[in-house]
Amino acid sequence: MTNRINSFSPLDPTSSEPIYRQLYWRFRGAITDGVLTPGERIPSARALAKELGLARGTIDTAYSLLTAEGYIQSRGQAGTVVAPGINVRPPSSAAERAFSSAEGTSIRHKAQVLPFQMALPALDAFPRKIWSQIGARCVRATQIADMANPSVYGLESLRTAIATYLQVARGITCSPSQVFVTSGYRNTLLLVAHALLKPGDRVLVEDPGYLPTRQLLEHLQIEVAPVPVDQDGMRVTQGVNSSKDARAAVVTPAHQSPLCVSLSLPRRLELLEWATRQQAWIVEDDYDGEYRYISRPLPALKSLDRDGRVLYAGTFSKVLFPGIRLAYLIVPQAQVERFEHIGQTFLGGCPELTQAIVATFVTEGHFARHIQRMRKLYGERREATARGLKKALGNHIRIDAQPGGMHLILRLTEQQSDRSLVERLLQAGIYAEALTDWSICGTTDSALLLGFANIDSEETAEQLGKRILELM
Repeated sequence: MTNRINSFSPLDPTSSEPIYRQLYWRFRGAITDGVLTPGERIPSARALAKELGLARGTIDTAYSLLTAEGYIQSRGQAGTVVAPGINVRPPSSAAERAFSSAEGTSIRHKAQVLPFQMALPALDAFPRKIWSQIGARCVRATQIADMANPSVYGLESLRTAIATYLQVARGITCSPSQVFVTSGYRNTLLLVAHALLKPGDRVLVEDPGYLPTRQLLEHLQIEVAPVPVDQDGMRVTQGVNSSKDARAAVVTPAHQSPLCVSLSLPRRLELLEWATRQQAWIVEDDYDGEYRYISRPLPALKSLDRDGRVLYAGTFSKVLFPGIRLAYLIVPQAQVERFEHIGQTFLGGCPELTQAIVATFVTEGHFARHIQRMRKLYGERREATARGLKKALGNHIRIDAQPGGMHLILRLTEQQSDRSLVERLLQAGIYAEALTDWSICGTTDSALLLGFANIDSEETAEQLGKRILELM
């Protein structure tokens, strides 16, 4: 019995959930999963407290909850047992078993993070202790007024912190009033579309390019004009010549998504000149511009904008964690009033407590230090992952040389469908995305997109590479 108790997922003293609740969920999960069977004796509170190094009262509280809900029964000197006759249905599928596994013993049920999963930062390296300490402070400092509806534009302290950070890190000069906090990139792009575009307008997008951009614009009945990408980024001349009436362009100039090339300075200037001449708009999606490994991060395209034509979209999902659901948009000063008006309709307001935690995290310097650490860590993990995959896959793949970003591009040297391979990998529990799915015109070669931020070593990458080879 003790061995099975020790096999439960470990208690997390840094979690915001009390230890007694963690114990409660672990026992309840073990009972509902059939690990502990009806009538089976469980350790006494005294014995378990000694085993886990916890206070007796913590165990008593957890056992009281389980008893009140009918999961366990006390039999005096005979000890405490799992309630006889409790009707437990064992999971009938792999998906259900995964759902009710160790992660499922928390009130927040989460899907498993797969190897090579895209758009995920290094979750194992996030400073959770500092984050939880700041969170506790912000909770204690909560006033009655803070519990009312949040501003749809964003918490003032966070808007100020973002404006200050962008001035130093990305070369963008803006006031807090130009910063609009959103719930993610889609929310950001939706706000831009409603404020500046209308159905029937044409927008230049990169090809291959970020799929949700195309999907959202098409859903709004905005025409998408694909523009090819080469080693210098979007082919601006080709794009503006083929779509002379375009009203906007959506670009990822720091690290083109998904090819990770950078938009060259001549093309940046050409794009800005076009926008000024045509009174068009440029949406700069700077989703992970901080992570460049061969030199300092490039200044944002917005930093070159002298005519107020660039809207800068940033996010905390890639630099902190996706579950935070916070992003932001910097609009030209002349458009602030317009966006405030549209924001009243299309921005719902993000949780103020979360914004307060992020604002404190930034202003106290933790954000800048975290990015510096991650830049070094990602450079190391990228090299280690590439070496491990190359060892396992050899001449079957060619890995693109990229200046930055958070994923690798594995070109398939043998004639096969990247989409079919991705399906086989997902069935085997390995995440990948097919490059051809990111293309509009279908001119892209077969390749796999693999996130490396959560691959902890060359050995791990090599073992995963061997599994990929088996499925090719």
